[in-house]
Amino acid sequence: MAFARVNGIVLHYELRGPEERPVLVFSNSLGTDFRIWNKVAALLEDDFRLVLYDKRGHGLSEASPQPYAMADHVNDLVALLDHLSIAQAVIIGVSVGGMIAQGVAAARPGLVQALVLSNTAHKIGTAEMWNGRIKAVNEQGIASIAGTILQRWFTPAYCKPENPDYVGYHSMLTRQSADGYAGTCAALRDADLTDAAKALTVPVLCIAGDQDGSTPPDLVRELASLISGARLEIIENAGHLPCIEQPERTAGLIRSFLNQAGIG
Repeated sequence: MAFARVNGIVLHYELRGPEERPVLVFSNSLGTDFRIWNKVAALLEDDFRLVLYDKRGHGLSEASPQPYAMADHVNDLVALLDHLSIAQAVIIGVSVGGMIAQGVAAARPGLVQALVLSNTAHKIGTAEMWNGRIKAVNEQGIASIAGTILQRWFTPAYCKPENPDYVGYHSMLTRQSADGYAGTCAALRDADLTDAAKALTVPVLCIAGDQDGSTPPDLVRELASLISGARLEIIENAGHLPCIEQPERTAGLIRSFLNQAGIG
């Protein structure tokens, strides 16, 4: 385990793969930690330098008091990469991690070599939806909404109590801090990256799960339409987290995209 105090907060991170290879940075979704990327990372780490980290208020990273702004998460990641002396990287983000990736590209364009935006958008949800979720988490705990969230994360075939992986991810979700979860809900509520998406000039791969209940394919398609030259891929038999349900397909798309972009 490795920790760094950056941007006024302690972040948990891990480095994998050869030091001399191109850098891939993985940013995780709301209510998860960087272990959601483990199977994808295992398929890429021989050929790339990987940075995995837990964003503010998630996993083993410090949870500052809520609410958060998207800029908090963006500045955390920029500061972590500066701490690690990483001058350029491909940022791969799922859900809110994809919004963080877009934010980093807007704030520090020279830092970003390419983007992989998985199951994300330029704007996700409504203020009413996020306020309702914040209220539920603060008054009743994450467990009170966990069943509904997991149904949006996973396909019906995966989302069953007899599936031990499903039970494990339920535990991952419910063990996140209330400040981290509700704080990031506020960041999502207030973020609109439409202009930032339109301004992107680096190579971009957008990925959608065909059964995603949180950021459906049409929403990811809308994001891709804002970005000049963006490539859109839809993964079959996947919900909101293809990195968990379809890691081989996810890693294969990332690898082919990077090859096409001349990275690696």
